[in-house]
Amino acid sequence: MKKTLLLLVAVFTYSILVAQPPKVPATAGSSFGEKITADKAITVDQLQNLLLSKSEGSRKAEVKIKGVVTDVCTMEGCWIKVQSPDGKMMVKMKDHKFTVPVALNGKTVIIDGAAEEKITSVEQLRHFAVDAGKSKEEVAAIKEPKKEIVIDAKGVLVL
Repeated sequence: MKKTLLLLVAVFTYSILVAQPPKVPATAGSSFGEKITADKAITVDQLQNLLLSKSEGSRKAEVKIKGVVTDVCTMEGCWIKVQSPDGKMMVKMKDHKFTVPVALNGKTVIIDGAAEEKITSVEQLRHFAVDAGKSKEEVAAIKEPKKEIVIDAKGVLVL
């Protein structure tokens, strides 16, 4: 049993150490995950208004949004943040089925997926801060959970 557990820990550690975002261009027309189009995409502001119009606890919607990428996970490319009126909106790649390049930072994209208002724990916020390359002090300064809109993306298209 101990050998199996040790092997699992070693494999997990190795996969984390070698995982990196793809080194591909993020030029207009590049697509990641499922192939999507820009048809019927709404703005981040419109998404916030849509979710706020729903009752607390049921703020979910299948959406296609247009936004500007402000951050990309530097560890694996497994999440991005998009500029929103409240700061930055978290976008995770659905089930880690695809990743995006760091070159996506600053690009305008279309994101197709499921949006939901959630409370992100301090532990998860700190994990994201480490993935983003924040300093130990910045990570330690995170002390409160955050209520935010999170999108579980099935596809991303660069405009």
